Amino acid sequence: MSIPATQGTLDDLTLGRGARLVELVDRESLTELVKSAADFASVGVRVLDAEGGLLADGSLKLDLVEFLSTHVRIRTELENVIGQLKRVDLSAGPQATLDCVSGGRYRVVAVMHDGRQIGRVVLGPYFPPTLVDVPAGLLELEPTLDLDKARGLFTKVHRVSEADVDRLAKHVTAVLDVVMFSGLRALLTGNMHLSSVRESYRELQAKSDKLQAAYDRLRELDRLKSNFLATVSHELRTPLTSIIGYSEMLLEGIAGEVSGEQREFVTTIREKGEQLLGLIKGLLDLSKLESGTMSLRKKQIQVGPLLRDVAQTMTPLAKKKGIAISASVEASLPLLHADGERLGQVLLNLVENAIKFTPKGGEVRLEARLTSLSTAPPGEDVGLVLLGARRTAVEFRVRDTGIGIPESERERVFDAFYQVDSSSTREQGGTGLGLSIVRRLVEGHEGTVRVEGNEPQGTVFVVTIPVRRATFGP
Repeated sequence: MSIPATQGTLDDLTLGRGARLVELVDRESLTELVKSAADFASVGVRVLDAEGGLLADGSLKLDLVEFLSTHVRIRTELENVIGQLKRVDLSAGPQATLDCVSGGRYRVVAVMHDGRQIGRVVLGPYFPPTLVDVPAGLLELEPTLDLDKARGLFTKVHRVSEADVDRLAKHVTAVLDVVMFSGLRALLTGNMHLSSVRESYRELQAKSDKLQAAYDRLRELDRLKSNFLATVSHELRTPLTSIIGYSEMLLEGIAGEVSGEQREFVTTIREKGEQLLGLIKGLLDLSKLESGTMSLRKKQIQVGPLLRDVAQTMTPLAKKKGIAISASVEASLPLLHADGERLGQVLLNLVENAIKFTPKGGEVRLEARLTSLSTAPPGEDVGLVLLGARRTAVEFRVRDTGIGIPESERERVFDAFYQVDSSSTREQGGTGLGLSIVRRLVEGHEGTVRVEGNEPQGTVFVVTIPVRRATFGP
C-alpha cells in the first residue's frame, strides 16, 4: 500500500494553504443555500470555482430570456455574456458589473480565502427599476423580433435595485465565509490526520526496510553457517575415521602386543573418537536438513521389527548404566510408509537421550500403537480441527523414569544446540542437536513430535507418523 503525495509543502498541507473552494464546501449543501437565497431575492445566484467550474446553481427561469434565446443571434450574444462572467477581471476590486443584451445585469463578486481569489459568485440576471422598455439593441440584432411579445414578457420581469443586489451580495458572501470556515476546520483536521498517517507510514516503511535487510542478512549468515558446518564436518570426518581405525588395529594387536595401561589409553581414544564422529554425523545431518538436501527414501515398513531392533541396539548401553529397557508393539499394526533408516535414527536418538538422563535402576520403555492424526494445520481454530479429516497413524512413545523436563522447556528442547541445563557444571554432555534432528525428520514424514510429563518423574516423547502418504484432491 502506498500513500499518494499531496501538492505543496507539509506546512501548506497542515495549515490549509492552497486550499480550493471545492475542498472547503459541500456542494449539495451549497446548492441548497444559493437556491434559497435566489428564491428569496428573485435573483439568480451561482457559485463558480477559480477555473470557472460551476459548484452550485441557483439560477432562476425567466420567460423573457427563454424567448430571446429562440433567436440565433441574440442567443449567441447571451452565451458570450455567460463566458465573460467566468473571465471578468476582479483584480481591481472585489466586485464587477456586466450588462447583458437582454437589458439585465450581472454582478460578479470575488470569493477570497487566505489572500487569494478561489472562486466567484454570480448574481443575475437582474433588471434595474430604471429600465422601462426593451433595449433597442435587440432589434438591431434581430429585426424580425416580435416586439409586442418581448414587451409583454419584459413587463413581467421582477425589478431589483442596485442596493438590493448589494445586500444580496453581502449576505451570500457572508454565509459563504461561514461555510468555508467550517470546511476549513474539517480540511485541516483531515490534512493533519493525513500528515500523521504519512509520517507513520514513512517510519514503518523505514523500519520494514531495515527488518528486511536484517532478515536477508540472517538468511545469508544461516546459509554460510550451514555450508561451514557441512564443509568442516566433512573435512573432520576423514581423519577421524582414520584415528578410529588405527586405534582398533592397535587394540587387535596388529602392531604388536598392547599392555593393560596402553589398552586402556587406546580404548579411550577409540571411544572419544566414536563420540566425536557421532557429533560430526549430527552436524552433517543438521546441515543437510536445513539446506533441504537430505532426501527420505520412503517405503512400506513393519513397525514391530523396527522397534525391537532399536531396543536391541540400545540394550548394551542401557545395561552398562544399569537401566532396564523394553519394547511393546500393539498387535496387527499396519505397514508404515516411511524411511526405515531415518525413522530408526529418530527412535535411537530418543532412546539414547532417555538412557542418558535416567539414573541407575531406572527404566526406558518403547511403545507403538495405532492412533489418528489431524490434517488441520497447527494453531488453527478448534472448530476447524474438529471438522478436519483425520489420518490413520502409528504413535511411538519413548517413556523413561529420568529427571524429566520442566513444562516451560518442553518446546525449546527441539531447538538446535539448546540444552535445559546449559551450565558448565552440568552432569550430562552433548551438543543439543539430537532432538532438533528428530523434529526435522519427523516433520519430513508429515508427522508430529511432542513431550509429555511422566508423573511422578520422567519424560515421555511421543512421535506420530501417518500410515500412508498425504493425498490431495477428491
